[in-house]
Amino acid sequence: MKHILIVEDEIKIANLLRDYLTDSNYTVSCIERGDKVIPYVKQTPPALILLDIMLPEMDGMAVCQELRKFSKVPIIMLTAKVEEIDRLLGLELGADDYICKPFSPREVIARVKAVLRRTVSEAVEDNKLVVGEIELDKNTYQVNIAGQILKLTPSEFTFLRILLQSPNKVFSRQQLLEQARDYNFDGYERTIDSHIKNLRKKIMVILPDKEVISTIYGVGYKLKYPW
Repeated sequence: MKHILIVEDEIKIANLLRDYLTDSNYTVSCIERGDKVIPYVKQTPPALILLDIMLPEMDGMAVCQELRKFSKVPIIMLTAKVEEIDRLLGLELGADDYICKPFSPREVIARVKAVLRRTVSEAVEDNKLVVGEIELDKNTYQVNIAGQILKLTPSEFTFLRILLQSPNKVFSRQQLLEQARDYNFDGYERTIDSHIKNLRKKIMVILPDKEVISTIYGVGYKLKYPW
């Protein structure tokens, strides 16, 4: 059950939303003051926040701004203000959606479900890197090229992932080594050439006419796209 945090100082509205969300199989917590949100979220991260703008002690805009400094939690802002500038400001501060009062609780539930679906979809996409015919899955450690599975060593997978994350960016051997160490790569600068050479050979079996990884002489390597 996903945890929804309601930040609303109007008790009747908070209770109404809590009841509808509970009936929709969410677990729900309620906070009445803006200044209590940040410590609560750090301690108990919710799946989504329904955040009123007009709050005591700290308004919703300020809360949203502070949340975005450390969290990507989806935020739907609730407000009686209907001016366009308020909507734009809320979204620029990092809100995912915006609902004006008075609202139908069923509409809020629909928006909550839509934002959560979008968030899950984006999280799945974040775990995959796709450049041209190459698809790398960070969770399964699989690489698929034009429908064929590419069998790589852990080091080859690591270097391909680094290059795919920044197509056309030139990496020096030292930069590749430093980034690879973040993925527990245990090697030296002189070993990188061997890994890149083997990686190229494996890719060329599937894409024989494509130069996917280019050597920038005297500098390093880059993943060239389009190839």
